[in-house]
Amino acid sequence: MSNLIIAPRKKISPPRNTWRGWFRYFHYDETKDSPNEARNVLLVVMALIAAVTFQSGVNPPGGVWQDNDGHHAGRAIYAFQPHTFYVFLVSSTLALSTSLLVIVSLTYRFPLHLEIWVATASMIVTYASAIFAVTPRENVKVCYILITAALPLIMRILIQMLRQLKSEANEPVTEVDEG
Repeated sequence: MSNLIIAPRKKISPPRNTWRGWFRYFHYDETKDSPNEARNVLLVVMALIAAVTFQSGVNPPGGVWQDNDGHHAGRAIYAFQPHTFYVFLVSSTLALSTSLLVIVSLTYRFPLHLEIWVATASMIVTYASAIFAVTPRENVKVCYILITAALPLIMRILIQMLRQLKSEANEPVTEVDEG
């Protein structure tokens, strides 16, 4: 028998009076929450976001035209409201690419990291193919969708570069004798 003593966890009940209390109750606390648990929660949330946005791209809201009577069968019905469809398309693409970037980042150096990369790249290609298959060519500017898809990665790279520059600027400068 082990001499391990397990202390009961102090039960903390969420405050009931304000929404700020709820936010404080659920926010990440480095002293109580483990990074592993936080990573697992983020992976679940990002996987759900990726699944929902992927599905919305493959099967757009409102469905697709079933006939060729003045329309092209297989094209998104919602695409005939160009402004709102464009907002939907950009938002969905941004959500998918952001969630996939977070998933790849959180699984970096996992045993099956290469397989995760392959699956992620395949998912992106499938999403893009579905989007372009159901969207009329005149309603979508391809370059804007590609920029939207690349935006999370570009932002992450810029943030890393700025952090690197800041840390280099804060390093003490040592003088070198030239004699």
